[in-house]
Amino acid sequence: MTDVLHERRQLTGLAYRLLGSLSDAEDVVQEAYGRWYALTGPQRDAIESPAAWLTTVASRICLDQLGSARVRRERYVGEWLPEPLPGEVGALADPADRVTLDESITMAFLVVLDAMTPAERVAFVLHDVFGYPFAEVAAVLGRSAAASRQLASSARRRVRAGIAAPAQGSAEVVRAFKAAWEAGDIEGLVGLLDPEATVVADGGGLVSAVRRPIVGGERVARYAVDLTGRMAALTLVETTVNGRPGLVAERDGAIVAVMAFEVTGAVVRRIWAVRNPEKLGRWRGAPA
Repeated sequence: MTDVLHERRQLTGLAYRLLGSLSDAEDVVQEAYGRWYALTGPQRDAIESPAAWLTTVASRICLDQLGSARVRRERYVGEWLPEPLPGEVGALADPADRVTLDESITMAFLVVLDAMTPAERVAFVLHDVFGYPFAEVAAVLGRSAAASRQLASSARRRVRAGIAAPAQGSAEVVRAFKAAWEAGDIEGLVGLLDPEATVVADGGGLVSAVRRPIVGGERVARYAVDLTGRMAALTLVETTVNGRPGLVAERDGAIVAVMAFEVTGAVVRRIWAVRNPEKLGRWRGAPA
């Protein structure tokens, strides 16, 4: 019997990038393996590339889920953000692929992916991130190779327009932001924020969170200081969120928010604050 279990890590990384949820990604991979082992021995032996077969099946399951996710999002309370992951890319990519794949796991990247159509997202992730040829992408999408190429090109333009080049020294900027926030220094915060800085929060209707993005450096700074005033005993901890410097907010020893940052130059451009407790389960016990 062909050993296909070593494909699990890459399949999970693929599905997470497509769905923005690690728990959903793990379910997809489990379903793909279930379909593989449901095949008869001769059926499996006839498959030339089990890895390609599993990738195709997992991608199609994700494509179906992306279509239904748009309907579920219409009922979601407030803004929806991808599930944040603690630490580096870790199990979601082979170490040899880190240079290529690290950027595709950041919150900024995942947010842009989420704004794409399901077909654009699948075409782009399969081809541009994981290097699958358009002939294979076309088989997943049920479209021609030319159409798949156009979808990936459209998605590529979205990525270029929506993601700034990573800044050197972003950890120092986030650290300074933390210090100014803890000190209640509005002027200091404003100096660390892009004039058009944006905060997006995801509470999922389960905890309090602003339901619309907050735009403008001064507004963001005042909101942050006001928030710590209203949430007594809030502790900020430096950490790594989806491979980039971020912050965790704790109260009474429990994690109440995970914040990812996009830093451009020496200022914060965007902050994504995930408060939905259903998306923070992996942070319990995670090292800062």
